[in-house]
Amino acid sequence: MNSGEILSYVTFFYFFCFLFYLIMVFTFKDIFGLMGTYLTLFTLLLHSYGIVLRWIESYKMGIGHAPLTNLYESLIFFAWAIILLYLIVEFKTKNRSPGVFTTPVAFLIMVYASYGGMESRITPLIPALKSNWLIAHVVTCFVGYGAFALAFSLSIMYLIKQRKDNSNTSILNIIPPVYILDELTYQIIAIGFVMLTLGIITGAVWAHYAWGRYWGWDPKETWSLITWLIYGAFLHGRYVRGWRGRLLAVLSIVGFLSVIFTYLGVNLLLSGLHSYATG
Repeated sequence: MNSGEILSYVTFFYFFCFLFYLIMVFTFKDIFGLMGTYLTLFTLLLHSYGIVLRWIESYKMGIGHAPLTNLYESLIFFAWAIILLYLIVEFKTKNRSPGVFTTPVAFLIMVYASYGGMESRITPLIPALKSNWLIAHVVTCFVGYGAFALAFSLSIMYLIKQRKDNSNTSILNIIPPVYILDELTYQIIAIGFVMLTLGIITGAVWAHYAWGRYWGWDPKETWSLITWLIYGAFLHGRYVRGWRGRLLAVLSIVGFLSVIFTYLGVNLLLSGLHSYATG
């Protein structure tokens, strides 16, 4: 079984993870949540194995490189980062309800990667990607993106919980209180902001070696800066101005939409030095 087949199984396993978490929410039976957790953990391990196997396969082909070099591979790693961070949060909070909102995000990303018609073959690196900065830049960026995706899920939960907070809807009782969601969103975005900052810095150094300049206002660079400023505004508002609640939840959602455009919109709609990522 090759890495592509394994990652196809991972795609469907994430869907079943979502179903277990969803059944837990509607039946109030934690056994389904526990099954969701174990299946998510197993799927993450299988996902990790698929990534490592793809790395090994590239070396067997004589073009060995980390599986982080095209849109297909980056989507696979993006989904992996989201689930890893989600499980850390679940184990920390002992609450499984965010899985209802997080696992479908990973599932949809994997569906797009596997069935979106993009190139999934292992191919040689283009000259611009032959750098020791590749892994550092991509990993930091996508761990940051994964954190922002998780914060997005928590922000959606916050808005739902806040809107129905005075109702007697029993289903919402399984969702953590709004103050916990607010604090978790802040902590996760703080982590994501640090990782995105490191990603921008390593990308600038890489650009200097690849293209002879640290910054050139390429569309990807410009939108990375816009995303960085949005999350910087979030942290500034929270830490300096004391903002909390709905405003920050909305800003978190806006920030993640900026992440999606930075990652996919720029690659698919705009031309630039980063357009190779569409391959």
